[in-house]
Amino acid sequence: MLEVDTPADMDGHVGAVLGVSEWVVVTQAMIDTFAEATGDHQWIHVDTERAAREMPGGKTIAHGYLTLSLLPRLSQDIFAIRRRSRGVNYGLNRVRFTGPVPAGARIRLRSALKASDPVPGGRRLTFEATVEIEGAARPALVAETMALYFE
Repeated sequence: MLEVDTPADMDGHVGAVLGVSEWVVVTQAMIDTFAEATGDHQWIHVDTERAAREMPGGKTIAHGYLTLSLLPRLSQDIFAIRRRSRGVNYGLNRVRFTGPVPAGARIRLRSALKASDPVPGGRRLTFEATVEIEGAARPALVAETMALYFE
């Protein structure tokens, strides 16, 4: 895990892969909870019996936005800024859902720092985030994300 003192200390890591998170299992319970929270009950996500019959691999798949929403959780394994008052999501420059995450699959985040730009009181960090699926040739997600970290 990369640990730095202040947001400005991330400047020295621009252009580098920061690290890879631990594996996280995406369970059917997580998928069902996400469906309840978002109202997205499309059968490919929640109907395990139909998925067993009709989906490649016979399993439901996670919502793309569920995979995206796991980035903060996965990032905690990769880096920490010890002296910061707060960090907030700033947005996304692009997101691509490049491979389905079957229920029960293990995923992890590979994160690279693309840019560190000054903002009043802190830094805007831009990351290249790749969510890998264990055993899959293609990642589940590739995104360019941004966050603000304040001193």
